[in-house]
Order: sequence, then C-alpha cells, then structure tokens
Amino acid sequence: MIDDKTLIARVVLADDHHAFATLVRRYQQAIRQFLRRLTSGDQALADDLAQEVFTTLYHKIASYRSEASFGTWLHSIAYRTFLNEKRKSHYANEVPYSNAIIEPMASSNAEKDLLVESLINRLGLAERTCITLAYSAGMSHQEIMEVTQLPLGTVKSNITRGKKKLETWLHESQITRSAL
Repeated sequence: MIDDKTLIARVVLADDHHAFATLVRRYQQAIRQFLRRLTSGDQALADDLAQEVFTTLYHKIASYRSEASFGTWLHSIAYRTFLNEKRKSHYANEVPYSNAIIEPMASSNAEKDLLVESLINRLGLAERTCITLAYSAGMSHQEIMEVTQLPLGTVKSNITRGKKKLETWLHESQITRSAL
C-alpha cells in the first residue's frame, strides 16, 4: 500500500488523478461519517459536503505541509466546510433536547447502533464534534484541537461532558427497558 505522502506528491507534482482517487477512497468513509454526525444524520447534506471537501482538497492539496497527519488536515477541511454551510444556510444542526423517554434498548447490534446514533445527535455541536473525532476518527486531543481550533481544555471538557450525557441517556434507556 502506498503511503499518503507518496500519493500527495504524485498529485502535486504530476497531477496524478489515480493517486488522488486513491486518497479519496481511503478517506471518504471517515469524512462522510464525520459530516453525517455533524449534520445530525442528514445523509444527503453530508454527501454534498463530502463532495465539496474533496473538491477543495484537490485544489488545496499543494498547501498540505505535513504538520498534522493528512487525515487530521482533511477533517479540518471537512469541519470548516460544514461551518461555512451552517453560516450560509442557517442550517439548524442542533437537535432540540427532548425530555421524552428514549426507546428501550433493542437486542440487535443494528438497533443498538441506531440508539447510539440518536443519542449522539442529541449532543450539542461542540460535544458531538469532539466525541466523533475522538472515538470514531480515533484522534488525540491535540489532533482535535487542530481540527476544531478549540483550546485543549475546551476539547477535554466537551468530551467529558458529552460522555457523561451519553452515559446518563444510555442508563435511562436501560431503566426504560427493565420497566417493560
């Protein structure tokens, strides 16, 4: 497998479309998942934004300086693309908090995944972003700081608060299940 730096060099120096396509294939799932979480599950918007991210990447790839990992840099582009869309369209990405009892936890893995997704969508944007980058993208606090431009303490607080909320909501779900 060819490493990212070699692929990037091929794109920059030789306008190698195959190398660029390899980078897209390598990162498209992670970027789409990240954007889907930011858009509270709006798959169509997430796909449109991902397309914009990779178009931006193609035009800006020569500016990549290897100070952060390529994946971190690409997530930064995705995050800024989302924020720009949010500003332009006044996209309402905050899912209103509901006091309704969460559906009982289901027995299948697919149903559990849906429950977790619905709970993550209840988090505020900053918490949802930091949790997604930490756990879905596997980024360190430093990398999350680079993507979001938030101070370290804020990143840590968002992750801690988000985890506590998710744990509480999951516990509520368990109580609901046991009451049935």
